[in-house]
Formats: sequence, C-alpha cells, structure tokens
Amino acid sequence: MTILSYILAFMVAIGILVAVHEYGHFWMARRVGVRVLRFSIGFGKRLWTRQGKDGTEYAISAIPLGGYVKLLDEREGPVATADLSAAYNRKPVWQRILILLAGPFANFLFAAAAYWVLFVAGIPALKPVLGEVAPQSIAATAGLATGDEIIAVGTRETGTREAVVLAILDQLMDGSAIALKVRSPDGTTRAAPLAIVGSPRPLTEPGALLPGLGFEFWYPTVPAEIGTMQPGSPAERAGLAVGDRIVAVGGTPVADFPALVKQVQPQPGKTLEFTVERSGERVVVPVEVDAQREGSKLVGRIGVRPASPGAIPEDMRTRERFGPVDSLSRAVGKTWDMSMLTVRLLWNVGTGDVSVKNLSGPINIAEYAGFSARQGILAFLSFLAIVSVSLFVLNLLPIPILDGGQIVYQLAELVKGSPLSERTQAAGQKVGIFLLLVLMSFAFYNDLSRLFS
Repeated sequence: MTILSYILAFMVAIGILVAVHEYGHFWMARRVGVRVLRFSIGFGKRLWTRQGKDGTEYAISAIPLGGYVKLLDEREGPVATADLSAAYNRKPVWQRILILLAGPFANFLFAAAAYWVLFVAGIPALKPVLGEVAPQSIAATAGLATGDEIIAVGTRETGTREAVVLAILDQLMDGSAIALKVRSPDGTTRAAPLAIVGSPRPLTEPGALLPGLGFEFWYPTVPAEIGTMQPGSPAERAGLAVGDRIVAVGGTPVADFPALVKQVQPQPGKTLEFTVERSGERVVVPVEVDAQREGSKLVGRIGVRPASPGAIPEDMRTRERFGPVDSLSRAVGKTWDMSMLTVRLLWNVGTGDVSVKNLSGPINIAEYAGFSARQGILAFLSFLAIVSVSLFVLNLLPIPILDGGQIVYQLAELVKGSPLSERTQAAGQKVGIFLLLVLMSFAFYNDLSRLFS
C-alpha cells in the first residue's frame, strides 16, 4: 500500500506540473494566433479525448510521464492555404520564442503561487538551534556550541533550518567564506566564520554537509529503547524484545539512540554484549551484528528502531507566516532564489565541484511525493513547488530536445535569416537525446544506490 500511495502521489504530481507547463505553451500559442491541434496529458495511446469548441482536441494518454501540445505546423503535415496564417512555422521568430518560453515560465508562476499559499497559510518549521558539536571539527574551531542559534549566513537572515542549509550550500558553491552569525542561549550575538580547508566537494555528498562541518541541529532526546524490531533481525535472534532499554554496549554506556547507532555501526560482523533494562532488571545479551553495505563501506545493523522521541517544545518551533501582500514578494523571491540555486547546482555538478549523487530520478522523486502527500496538503504543495522550479530550470537548458534548445534554434534562424536545415536540427536532436539519457542514467543510478543501501 505504501508503494501504491507513492506511485499515485507521483502520478498526481507529474500530472499537475505537466498540465501547468503545457498550458503555458497552449495559452501563449492561442495569444499569438497559432492553432492548437491537441493538448495531451501523457504520451502514447489516448485513453480519453474531447473536441473543444475552439477546435482543439483535449486528451489524456496512457503514459502519465509527460505531455505535449501539438501545434499546426507545415513541417508536420500539409496545411490548407486558408490556415497558413495560424501555422507555428509561419509566425515571426519572436512569437515562436514566446510560445517556447511560456511553458517553463508557467512552472515558475505555479511555484510562486504555491509559495504564496504556503506563506499565507504559514509554514511550520524548527529554529536552527545547534545540538551536538563535534570536537575539533570545523564548527568547533569556529566556536560554535550546543544551544547556539544560527540567525544569519553571510548577509542572509536564517530563521529556519532549511534556510541555514540552503544558505550554506549557496556559499559553498560560490566559493565564498561561510560567515555565520549566531545567538548564544544568553542572548548575545557573535560572528562564527567556518573555515573550509581544501575542496568543498565532499561536503556536497547527500547527507554529508552538516556532519562534515561538525554540527547537527537540536532534536529532542530519543531514548535507546527498542520501539520496533525487524522479523529475523540480529536483535530478534539474540532475544532482545520491544520495550528493552539499552544502557550499554560492550561495557560502554549508551545515553540515547543516536549513541547506540554510533556504537553499532562501526562494528559489522562482530558479537557485542548489550546490557538492557527489562522489567526493572538488567540483563546482558550477546548480539551478532549484521554487516550491511552502505555506499562503498560496510556498517553494522541489528534491525531495531527507537520508540517515539520526546515532544518538541514550543520555543523550538517557528512559523513563516506573512500577510497576502508581503507573501507575494516573498513567494516570487523564494522561487527566484530556488531557481538560481538549482542553476548553480547543475553547473557545479557539470564542473565536478558538486557531487553527481545529488541528481534524483523518478524513484526518489516518487518517494518524496508519497512522503509529502502523507504529511498533508501543505507539505505536498511545497514538494510541487520545488519540482516545478526544477522543471522551470531544466526546460530552459540549451539542449535541443527541450524548450531551451528549441529557443537556440529560433535564435540561430534569426541570425542566419532562414531556418536551420533539417539535417542540422536532426543532429541536434540526437545530441539532446544523448545528453538527457546520460543525465537520466546518473539520476536513476543514484536512485538505485539509495534504494539498495
């Protein structure tokens, strides 16, 4: 049922965003007088069609992973003399470019509208208060300490944890110093510059940024109590039970569940003695730790999950909420900032300065779609906004099979004074398909790596 819900959420998300994108092309084509023959959500066999009064065929097709708008065009079939003025290829170059730009910019406007709704409704978030700071780490050298709140990165104010992470990542890619401004628990503020020695690329690996800098955000204590146990796991085979509280591993005290993980992960394949509290008594249980591959290394696992953590206090919570007018400028600004961040990420992936593992494919996107849908409508809307921004940027890339590549063709025609030859355009399409296949291969490989690790 979980997989089905993820697939359904993914299909709904793709359907909405594709409909928005294609409607942009459709709307602009109609504005400049180009006849739209078909507006389809999905590819392949048409499952449902309706002929509109405007002469456009509206369709839902079998493969729900895209969509298209078919325009009247002499290059795709004969056009009656009376209809030539409504053909796409007969329109001036600037009008064709407007049609091509309208799809991506419809995704930009959708993301801005989504963020506006989120800002008006209020986005719940957690304050960027630090938890554990690793000794002798970059963060410790900068003077960061448990309980500090990061209130700015560079010139950007950071009221939430998401804002901190995005701002730090932005500074990393710009190659500029990461100047933090923090507020201590006593209310005093101070500067805390993070000195990155060597290449920042290792910090851009998925999940490596905060550990690499040497700090984590504060979370309520998760007791080292077994909440759930996988059937057939090392813990079950050894005789551990749900409700057991693990107080030591190999004689080393365990304060909470993260401390338990730190004790077990580095010791795959070993037999460790677990001291547990059960029914008011302490017993020692030897457990043979499983060795599981995580990326390029083996880690220890015993197959248990913790009980529910403690509640998050109100003073750790915040909500980004603004009035309708203020939300409008903030929504457009956030959409633009996210777009520029996406551009920089793609550029730095291409130059090798950011890990290619950050590329996500359909499996990972479907997981995020399903997870966000389970969190509620606002979480799902936030997910849609992020993906819509990605579609805005990706479709403007100068790759011939995308809108951006077609715009390059139109500009070349404007300079040349005549359309590019069919041979040149066909060669460009092949290059575009190859580049997309390479990009999708990396993304799909990353999906499978995350799935099986």
